[in-house]
Amino acid sequence: MATPTGDPVGDAAGEAVQTSIMAVRLALAIADAVRRQQQRKQDAEEELPPAEQAVNETAAEVKTLVPPDISAALMTGADWPQMAQQLAGLRRAGVDLGEFLPRVGEIAVTVRDAVAANTARVAEEGTREWERMLRETLPAGPVREAILSSPTWPDIAATMARLDERGADVRSILASAHDEGVGVDTAVARVLAADAAPATSRDAMLSYGPLTTGLDIPKDLDLGNRARALRQLAISPAENERYGRWIREAMPGREREADLLLSARQWPLVAARMAHMESNDVPVREHLNRLMQDTSWEQGPKPQLGSRLVQAANDALRRPLGDAAASRVTVNTAAARAQSATLDPTKHQAAKGTTPAEAGVTPHRQQAGPAPTRGKTR
Repeated sequence: MATPTGDPVGDAAGEAVQTSIMAVRLALAIADAVRRQQQRKQDAEEELPPAEQAVNETAAEVKTLVPPDISAALMTGADWPQMAQQLAGLRRAGVDLGEFLPRVGEIAVTVRDAVAANTARVAEEGTREWERMLRETLPAGPVREAILSSPTWPDIAATMARLDERGADVRSILASAHDEGVGVDTAVARVLAADAAPATSRDAMLSYGPLTTGLDIPKDLDLGNRARALRQLAISPAENERYGRWIREAMPGREREADLLLSARQWPLVAARMAHMESNDVPVREHLNRLMQDTSWEQGPKPQLGSRLVQAANDALRRPLGDAAASRVTVNTAAARAQSATLDPTKHQAAKGTTPAEAGVTPHRQQAGPAPTRGKTR
């Protein structure tokens, strides 16, 4: 925070500039997190250069490419050497600072002007759930995953809180910083000879359908790594624990079955559905009560019980509370075989007379479930 001088106008301007420096710090922290994530995927993460060397490498460009009042405040701050290291690390990873710095400068100017024009402190709710804001503001992908998995995430969240307290539009800053993060991800990937965008993973392809309708699923979803899958879907450990507790409470006396559901490979997708509903003010726990109201999931081979529980939980969550229809879906096995990509072509004609319902519809994108309203679970 700027030291008061007794001049209200000057103090307000200084405070606005100092707040804009926070926005620069946030943008650099996000860009550095993305760089590290991209290099880590290729086992090529590089350490930052020494502070003194980094300052010498970047000072001239910062003075030239960033507005004078912001660059002056930036370079006299106690954390300037650290930010210079981040800038030097980005350049060595393939980021063009001649393009990057002016855009970061635009973010800083926007924040500076917004704070300077803010005549009254915006009323705040108190404690913000910054991770939820991040999920609601940024699309799933490498930038959001890099932020949430970065060891500097607590510092990033604290910076977001301070910006918000000073009247800055944090969502707008995040959106702008996200665009820069995408550029950093692409630049670093290009240097590492990696694809600019991740290929669609097998888990993502197999998950398309009722389990993911209406959800924001990353193309490189990895359900084989539970911790990473939860991060990709922006489910915090605390949220995952809470959703697991709700499952157990909805299935009293059925601890074994609840554990099978929670240990299922596709559990992160069920948790993502619950998080989506919770953020849209849909009573998740009331929906989960259906798991014991209709236990048709008990019927079938025991080895597939976990999979049936995942389907039953997803069905219970997606159906409106007023819908009393049975949760079991009647499967037309002949039609399913007819559409199977692995079916022997000579056997196609045997099932030709049976047509599956809604043939030709892409489940993940076109069979949308009911749209819940946003908010908290009661």
